[in-house]
Order: sequence, then C-alpha cells, then structure tokens
Amino acid sequence: MKKLLLPIILLTVSQYPAQAATFSLSSQDIQAGATLSNKQVFNGFGCKGGNESPELSWSGAPKNTKSFAITAYDPDAPTGSGWWHWVVFNIPSSTFHLASNAGSNSRTIDDGSIQSRTDFGFTGFGGACPPVGDKAHRYQFTVYALDTEKLPLDKDASGALVGFYIHNHTLASASIEAKYTNNPSLPNKK
Repeated sequence: MKKLLLPIILLTVSQYPAQAATFSLSSQDIQAGATLSNKQVFNGFGCKGGNESPELSWSGAPKNTKSFAITAYDPDAPTGSGWWHWVVFNIPSSTFHLASNAGSNSRTIDDGSIQSRTDFGFTGFGGACPPVGDKAHRYQFTVYALDTEKLPLDKDASGALVGFYIHNHTLASASIEAKYTNNPSLPNKK
C-alpha cells in the first residue's frame, strides 16, 4: 500500500510548481531590478512624484483561479513590519491587466475590485518614499491567483489583514521587484 501512495503523492505535489512556473507578471512602467521612475514616487512626506500606480499585466494563471489580488510592498521600510503601498483584491478572474494609474485614490476600479487602506492611511496607490538618506528600498509588486471569488473584506481592511486572507487562498503568485532611494548621493534615480 505504501508503494502505491508514494507515486500519487509525488504526482500531486509536482503539478503545482508547473502551474506556478507559468504564472507571470509584466509591466510597461517598471522593470525587475530597475529603479522606479518619478511617476511611481509618492507626492508627500518629503517626496515629490506622480504617485501613479504602474501598468501591470499577468498571464498563465492556474485554471482553477477564481480571482486575483495585487499588492505593492516595501520590506525595507523602517517600521519593523514593512510598508503596504497598494492593496487590491476581488479582481475578477477574467481581468489580466490594470492600466497605469488605475490605483489613483480618486478612482475606483470598475470591475468590482476593492482597493483597501494602505499604510499611508488611505485607499489606492501610495508611491515609493523612503526616508531621505536611507539606502535604496525594494518595492515588490505581486499579483496573486486566488481560489476564491471574494475575500470577505472591505476598503477599510489593513494591508496585513488582506495579506492574511491572500496567503490563505493563494494558488500562485508572480512578482516584479524594483528599487528606489530618496538619497541624492546614491546613483539609482532615473
């Protein structure tokens, strides 16, 4: 009996990496490892930028995907817990693209998606803005394929709470990590 179970277990486990490997995220506005443009920089807290969310497109989601979620997160923020710059969930499974500036806090995404509260204290996208003089921070833009149509949350949910639900429903994820510094002595600004 043990001999029969082992091949079945290995087959089941090996199916998921193959699905996840085909799920990908791309952007016309940001590139992996590159510096964010001034368009994606916050306008406030000593930063002067366009505060526009980047264009994002994704493909290759697992067949049983029922919705998507997107986060933009800075793990280097000097808070002890990082910084949530953008949180969007309940994106329909038929959606594979968000246009530039879709995350404007004065807009709603018209497909039923919910943009919830960021660590700036408002809904919508909040751009990069590391403290002046700090090293370059990493900004992780991630799309998640989820096994549920709706997360039972609203626009007042914190990034950490949405993250909890996302991680409990993730089938696959894909990320682009870019960087930015507000330090004029570091040569990573475009």
